[in-house]
This record gives sequence, structure tokens and C-alpha cells, in this order.
Amino acid sequence: MWIRRAFFAWLIPAAFVLPLWLFVGWGVFNAGGWAFVWVLFLAIPSVFLGQLALALLVRARPTVRAERAVSWTDVAGFGAWHVLTIALGFYAQTWWAPLFVLTVVVGIALFWLTLTQLWREARPRTLLRHTIDGTAYLPPQRRETPTVAPEVIVVTETRHPQD
Repeated sequence: MWIRRAFFAWLIPAAFVLPLWLFVGWGVFNAGGWAFVWVLFLAIPSVFLGQLALALLVRARPTVRAERAVSWTDVAGFGAWHVLTIALGFYAQTWWAPLFVLTVVVGIALFWLTLTQLWREARPRTLLRHTIDGTAYLPPQRRETPTVAPEVIVVTETRHPQD
């Protein structure tokens, strides 16, 4: 559970740390001028906006808000995407291009995974319930009790004697 909560806490800071790492990695590993253009105009904005959008999609799910922890599929998806993004920051010429393509594919897959989970949790639940032995039934509907008692007017009839 602590891993899922750690990922929950890491989602928003990751939107700032991962793009910063791509910039620092460019300087430390002497990536070159074209890599600087790529980092400055494409990588930093796309990683920042992508991570921020994904974090907000994950935090929009009711179970994530209630538990303050992401799901295990989120841990796997974000873990893979973050490791690949960090690996991109090393700028090794031999495996940078395939790693870039893999990072983009995992990022798109993670986007659809978070949308699927959000959709699954947001759709209305079915009314049909099942007992332990598999018998299906409809639960009784809750009736809303009025918070204010309705006003009652009582009219009494009085007879007047005929003159």
C-alpha cells in the first residue's frame, strides 16, 4: 500500500522533476545543439503537460481520492513511463531513438489506460445485485424523507342550526 501511496504523492512533482531531468541530462551528458532544441521546445513542454494531464486524470477517480493511492496498474504504467523518460535523459546515441519511440508509445498507452479506468469508475452501477449462491435480485429503493414536514391544513365543518 505504501508504494501505491508514494506514486500518488509523486504524480504532481513528477510533472516538474522529469522535464527538469531532461534539461539537466542534456547539459551533463553533452547531448549537442539539436538535442537542446528538442529538449527545450518539444520534450520539456510535452512531458510537463502529459504528466500533469495524466496525474489529474488519475486523481479524478473516486477510488484514488478515497484511498489516496493509485492502482497497481497505474504503478506499473507510470513506473515504466518514468523509467523510460529518465533513460532518455542520458542521451546515449546508440539506443536513444528506439527508446524515444518506446517512451512515446508507453505514454500514449498510459493515457488510454487512465481514461479507461476513469470511465470504468465513473459509469453508473447496475441495480442488479447477487447473493452468495448467485441468485439475482433488485435491492429496495431508498426513499428520500422530506427534511421539512409538509404543511397540513385541517378544515372542520360546523353545522349551523337552520333558523
